Amino acid sequence: MPGFFSRKLREAETKYTFGDFSIVPGASNVIPLETDITTQITPHVKLSVPIISAPMDTVTGFDMAVVMSRLGGLGAVHHNMSADKQAEIVRKIKKYESLIIRDVVTISPDYTVNDILDLSKEKAVSSFPVIENGKLVGMITERDFRLAKPEIRAAELMTKDVVSANENIEMEEAIKVLHKNKIEKLPLLDKDGKLSGMITLRDILNRKKYPNATRDKNGQLVVAAATSLDENRVEKLLNAGADVIIIETAHGHNKRVVEFTRLLRKKFDCEIIAGNIATPEAAEDLISAGADCVKVGVGPGSICTTREVTGVGVPQLGAVADVADVASKYDAYCIADGAIRTSGDIAKAISVGADAVMLGNLLAGTKEAPGEVLLRNGRKFKRYRGMGSKGAMAERYFQKASKFVPEGVAGVVPFKGEVKDIIFSLSGGLRSSMGYVGAKNIKEMKTKSKLVRISPQGNIENKPFNINITDDVEPSQMW
Repeated sequence: MPGFFSRKLREAETKYTFGDFSIVPGASNVIPLETDITTQITPHVKLSVPIISAPMDTVTGFDMAVVMSRLGGLGAVHHNMSADKQAEIVRKIKKYESLIIRDVVTISPDYTVNDILDLSKEKAVSSFPVIENGKLVGMITERDFRLAKPEIRAAELMTKDVVSANENIEMEEAIKVLHKNKIEKLPLLDKDGKLSGMITLRDILNRKKYPNATRDKNGQLVVAAATSLDENRVEKLLNAGADVIIIETAHGHNKRVVEFTRLLRKKFDCEIIAGNIATPEAAEDLISAGADCVKVGVGPGSICTTREVTGVGVPQLGAVADVADVASKYDAYCIADGAIRTSGDIAKAISVGADAVMLGNLLAGTKEAPGEVLLRNGRKFKRYRGMGSKGAMAERYFQKASKFVPEGVAGVVPFKGEVKDIIFSLSGGLRSSMGYVGAKNIKEMKTKSKLVRISPQGNIENKPFNINITDDVEPSQMW
């Protein structure tokens, strides 16, 4: 009769990951370029591209978050910094673009050039409406005050005949007004003649340049921010304008994480993504506690050593499928985080129920990722490290790295250029996969796709063979 311990081995499930399966081609009349890859990740956040940059300090800072949202994805600002600094980055992202600027920074006619320069530096603003007795009396721009004498007052420098518009003006009409009057800022006035907002030419041009950007109802870029179990940090992030809070932990099925999720749902009106998890039971508990979306992945990342150090983890594709079953039952959402090496892996993650993927390694090393470009033997690199690495943990907890058992490593990755090219390539691969399946959109990709389990030899067959690949070599270097 088998004993308790031997039964553990005999009854252990077999789980699989990306390399164990391929997607089966099906009858299709779908053209890849015409596929719709928009997806929902929380009740109020829809992405045009199902890709989120990971909240890692060598992946997502200000630059990455802005570009990811502009491209239709989402950036998750890391929390390996003080709460105030992270909140300031979030605030800066929210102010970076806006259909209508509502919290307009104004000055009075008595402001001196010195005052204006200080305010310009503090608020990162270069143009100011001038307000007197609650009314708009002028406009002053950087070209007016930058080289002026420090003691001169705004009243002497401002443009007095300010072109303005009603606050309900349509965008196309606003464009005509800006063009006709050769101006870049258009103050908006309410029915009482008081300033209620401002439209800028830059924001209009950005809106036209990035039509698929992930924006909120005010036209601002959507941004996510990661946090530990820190209520004070969450409050600061939400006050700064964060659209999504990501509860970022190594083990999301810890009871403290579940209770913290419940606390946030009760106390704050916000979109919550919680993780990381790898089992359906964890998904049940976090979704019941109030998570809108759960993040899947315990130990699968390229710089994660959790499985090696602790022996804990579930092969990623199997974990995503298990969690997606639960999430779909509750109309919640699921993100696959880790082990994704190619656009084909993104397609497989979505085929087993993921609504989006979170990427670290594939986006690390890009121009927008934080950190300096390093030169080694004539080649360019950037640093990349796991948030469970010695250095990252020491910075996060302000203690000596020797006090931790790290579950991540640090290193360098080749410099990859601009992130827009990576997103274009990954999106294109996903669209091609959907064309093979016959799926017009993400929902159909989930329901129509079929998988085939492949042998080790089949996996070898999946890759190019019997060729020296020269795609990254100049023709003059081939011979």
